[in-house]
Amino acid sequence: MWYVYFLKLNNDDIYVGSTNDLRRRVKSHQDGHVLSTKLHLPVALKAYVAVETETLARALELYFKSASGKAVAKKRFFSN
Repeated sequence: MWYVYFLKLNNDDIYVGSTNDLRRRVKSHQDGHVLSTKLHLPVALKAYVAVETETLARALELYFKSASGKAVAKKRFFSN
């Protein structure tokens, strides 16, 4: 199982990533081991999508990193 996950950063931005070990990856973000997010701690896991393959997870990650994908994610996962 692969996951596309959404983190809310302390500057209210959204970080999108993919992994096959969600708990380990979120912990590495929270512990400051990920260059892209370590300056914006604390981070909070807001949502994730489970998919069958790495190929699909990477494709979804790229989509959600696009402008239209971020708009969909903000509306669906970050509206409250």
